[in-house]
Amino acid sequence: MESIPRKVFLGFNYTFFILISLLCLFPLIHVLAVSFSSSDAVTAGLVKFWPVEFTTRSYEYMLNKPEFFQSMVITVQRVILGTVFGLLLCLTIAYPLSKEVKAFRLRTYYAWFFVFTILFNGGLIPGYMVVRNLGLLDSIWALILPSAVNVFNILLMLNFFRALPKELEESAFIDGAGHWTALWRIYLPLSLPSFATITLFTIVYHWNSWFDGLIFMNKPENYPLSTYLQNIIMSGNLINITSSQSLEQLKDISDRTAKAAQIFIGTLPILIVYPFLQRFFIHGIVLGSVKE
Repeated sequence: MESIPRKVFLGFNYTFFILISLLCLFPLIHVLAVSFSSSDAVTAGLVKFWPVEFTTRSYEYMLNKPEFFQSMVITVQRVILGTVFGLLLCLTIAYPLSKEVKAFRLRTYYAWFFVFTILFNGGLIPGYMVVRNLGLLDSIWALILPSAVNVFNILLMLNFFRALPKELEESAFIDGAGHWTALWRIYLPLSLPSFATITLFTIVYHWNSWFDGLIFMNKPENYPLSTYLQNIIMSGNLINITSSQSLEQLKDISDRTAKAAQIFIGTLPILIVYPFLQRFFIHGIVLGSVKE
């Protein structure tokens, strides 16, 4: 039986976090309402959290823009390649660094080498010169390779590996397994919660990153989705009025409604992926692996 102070505490917590969640959802709901509202209603400031004069013209207009789908394809390629390369490098770097000094004598030096890159970096101009001299400008690899080694993710996975029972690895070595077998058949299956978290971090980073696309891509047709959206949000002329467009269509579409439609379409894939990975955050790590 819970005490009254405990019930008050839980009620306060639930209320507080519900309010925080609503504050996070309100901007997205407003953007969604704007995207489904008419231009006149949005201009008049009538749209809050519910569409006014419901219309889907903005989505019809955006889904017919080839530039939008081209940037979407580039972003999907970047997310897939960047996630695969990032996770492979994260695993293969974190595993040896998780060993004791007696097993890997240069572990400390390599660990400080990676930590040093968190504190200091070459800067924007030297980074751009490296990418340019390697001939990676206007290529998908300019968006993947410079950020392939994420030291923060490596530290997370490293500490996770070190928390696993050493008896599991020792028993595998006794049965004739090597380090690669131990990594892929013991450490990785037991590290799914941490692996899923880092996967989500990497996906969100590559999906939302826009600045590297702006500096490494000289041609607008090579922009990823986030860079494309950033450009249309900063520019004021998204809708080009032509004589072939009907007055009714122009009444329902404006810069604000079209931008809102593109922003929501760009956000939707992350909203779909997140629930499938979020469940790993609350799972236990090792349950009953080591028997007394």
